[in-house]
Amino acid sequence: MSQRVGIIGVGLLGGALGQRLAGLGWEVFGHDPAVPVVDGLTMYASATELAGQCKVILLSLPTSDIAVRVVDALGQTVNGQHCFIDTTTGEPGEMEALGQALAGRGAMYLEANVAGSSELAKRGEASLFLGGSTETINRCSTLLESLAAKRFHVGPVGAASRFKLVHNLILGLNRAALAEGLALAEALGFDAADMAEILRKTPATSAALEAKGEKMAKADYEPPQARLAQHLKDVRLIRQLADRVGANTPLSSVHQSLLERAEALGFGGADNAAVIEALRRGNL
Repeated sequence: MSQRVGIIGVGLLGGALGQRLAGLGWEVFGHDPAVPVVDGLTMYASATELAGQCKVILLSLPTSDIAVRVVDALGQTVNGQHCFIDTTTGEPGEMEALGQALAGRGAMYLEANVAGSSELAKRGEASLFLGGSTETINRCSTLLESLAAKRFHVGPVGAASRFKLVHNLILGLNRAALAEGLALAEALGFDAADMAEILRKTPATSAALEAKGEKMAKADYEPPQARLAQHLKDVRLIRQLADRVGANTPLSSVHQSLLERAEALGFGGADNAAVIEALRRGNL
């Protein structure tokens, strides 16, 4: 594989992945109507122009339906030499349909869902959940190794999206539990920053506490590592998927309400640590 890659969608995650690759010597091209400039990337004005120059393309888009529309719009530019690696957290059925559509054009498609914040991704410390064929993974091995040291092949296309939603359910509920505990500590008269520091040294510590405890205690949500509105989108997908398979997710129902309240309070674009504001500001 040539060390040239295109990225469609260079927001928080896509930009971080692009900068990581550029720092490792990759020739990285990007396209995003909302982000005209990213350090280390050569930006194209259109996705079609990018696809004409890059045979390996990362997709890092807000939702799977946007990913479908973007790929559809590429039209005849896509051919059997293209390989799409999709980091979008989306609806699994739509990811499967996208993979089938690309296969019909002779192109390869691989889910590479990222477990970890944009900061972790930029440092290569996030994990990848891979959904697709072993052949595609082998073809993209150099790129995947550059993106993350920890990679898990969890099944065919669709499997990675499903597993990412399981991961995000657990991670999001850890954040929500941390937020509730710190909000209670504040209501009881404790200093949240002091409590977070003590909790780090007890069995109540967690990766969520390490990543978000200080942010919650200081109400420090900018710049975001991952936006609250994006996680709300994920929780809605989680609940839809759970309903479809008959799984019970009562805690995710409450979590969705918390996130919706935080978004209504104006924190949708803020770091997802801002879920604590839904608890600080009165009853749901």
